[in-house]
Amino acid sequence: MEKFIDFFTNVPLWFRATILIGGLVVFWILEGVIPLFRFQYKKVKHAGINLFFTMTTMVIGFGMASLLLLASDAVANNEFGLLYLIDMPLWLQVVVGVLLLDLIGAYLIHWVEHKVKWMWKFHLVHHTDTTIDVTSGLRHHPGETVFRILFTIMAVIVIGAPMGIIMLYQSLSVLFAHLTHANSSLFGKWDRVMSYVVVTPNMHKVHHHFTQPWTDTNYGNIFSVWDRIFGTFQYVDDMSEVKYGIDTHIKPEEHAELGNLLAIPFQKYRVPPESKFGSE
Repeated sequence: MEKFIDFFTNVPLWFRATILIGGLVVFWILEGVIPLFRFQYKKVKHAGINLFFTMTTMVIGFGMASLLLLASDAVANNEFGLLYLIDMPLWLQVVVGVLLLDLIGAYLIHWVEHKVKWMWKFHLVHHTDTTIDVTSGLRHHPGETVFRILFTIMAVIVIGAPMGIIMLYQSLSVLFAHLTHANSSLFGKWDRVMSYVVVTPNMHKVHHHFTQPWTDTNYGNIFSVWDRIFGTFQYVDDMSEVKYGIDTHIKPEEHAELGNLLAIPFQKYRVPPESKFGSE
């Protein structure tokens, strides 16, 4: 276990690139072989828009990496955080650390983005995609990327997570972003069973349904336990009931034009048919 964590403490660039780029390629191929839905769309153009946001996510991530490292070093040097409260074997520290990073750095910020109007307007860009595929996983407005990294830093401070556990979590997070958004029926009838432990493709795609209440369910990133504990879990056996997108931005020029997607957080808030926020 020590060698395993040491690897992620100094994780090489080639490994991170393999997870990101290799994952995109593998799931892109699987989408063609065993698709969940047979979309009629310009897949390359669609990918171009989403990969632009993937690049901004990477740039901002690298730019804020020093803050993440400072936070990790600070808690380690001062033995501050939940992991220092109880003496645990290394394997248990890893499990608890990854679980709590997933809770605070993914589930919590995701839930907050759905509850706070001005933050929702940034997250809205992710939900405007009407053809969810593997490239949709990192379709996040640059502003939202900042939110998520700040919550990850907060999680590191609260937990006392060392860099090895952080990088393991982030590697799993990217892998699950590919897995859960890929337009493929990967697990078939086993999807529901697996959703008792991890976020599965069918489970997450319910979250991308175009209207409430399904839009406000399944906030999890890696582990489904948080949705089950906090009462936000939703599962649909018939995936044909799921329609992607968001009901406030149904026109192509609103959800498929890069300029408008970047501007959405600064546009007037649009009240959905069943508003969770009320009028402006």
